[in-house]
Amino acid sequence: MVASPLSRQLLSFYDPAYDPSNGASTASGSALVWLFVTLGLGYFVIMMFGVANVRVPADGWRPAGFDPASVAAKPLVTTANVSAANAVKTRSFWLLWVVLFCNVTAGIGILEQASPMIQDFFRDNGTSAVSVAAAGGFVGLLSLFNMAGRFVWSSTSDLIGRRPIYMVYLGVGMVLYVLLALVGQTATALFVLLACVILSFYGGGFATVPAYLRDLFGTYQVGAIHGRLLTAWSAAGIAGPLIVNGFLDAQGKPGTLTAAAYRPALFTMVGLLAVGFVANLLVRPVPQRYHEPSAQGNVDEGRTAERSGTR
Repeated sequence: MVASPLSRQLLSFYDPAYDPSNGASTASGSALVWLFVTLGLGYFVIMMFGVANVRVPADGWRPAGFDPASVAAKPLVTTANVSAANAVKTRSFWLLWVVLFCNVTAGIGILEQASPMIQDFFRDNGTSAVSVAAAGGFVGLLSLFNMAGRFVWSSTSDLIGRRPIYMVYLGVGMVLYVLLALVGQTATALFVLLACVILSFYGGGFATVPAYLRDLFGTYQVGAIHGRLLTAWSAAGIAGPLIVNGFLDAQGKPGTLTAAAYRPALFTMVGLLAVGFVANLLVRPVPQRYHEPSAQGNVDEGRTAERSGTR
């Protein structure tokens, strides 16, 4: 896994001998320790800020001017509630599991090999036209598009619906992966553009899935359902690198590969996205037999438990 630009700069701060622009440079063990300490403290501060500011709305609270009766019914958006125990018994949960697994696996396929990939795509006679420093910048750019996709695409899903936006993630993603495999090596700008949009879909898929779950299963135990669905991310985190590295290991040694070596892995990702696309089309509303007896009663019960600290 390639370190982010922030991690590289932190390592150079803790170990002046470490050169972040030199791919062969290795940071000292103490620098790595302090890197993780710094990142851990940063994450702690951010999480505590959220804990201190997030509040459960008061019973009966509504935004000013909001009238529930004016909200039109939408396909795949339920007004009922489903428990976490019942959610995993439904076909829609496992179809969505497949959707997330395929979307994440495809995204990790790019992210996990981002720095060597852009260098290999523009390698001629053993020499790459892309420097190590430029490849590191490319990784940072992917991170920005990953983040931006979480805002842009998840917000778009509020307008067009969850299933349609996943059709974009998966369907357009297939086209982008094919283009990356076939013409990505023709121009650096084209390669960067294709990879960045793919990574924006990766981030968007992560950000949209909680809302997709709420639409299908209601609000009662949507956090617990989301936790169960994230096993798809865990599986993809293993499968993605294994797929890509397995193909690359069979193609040759690092530092000698070219764009052609990546095509089998990229076309495999296209196949995975196709599976996810079909799974997304098969998602249906949860049958009534899985609904909780009293949707409003369960919402109130959940709020009470959260306030009392029993949940």
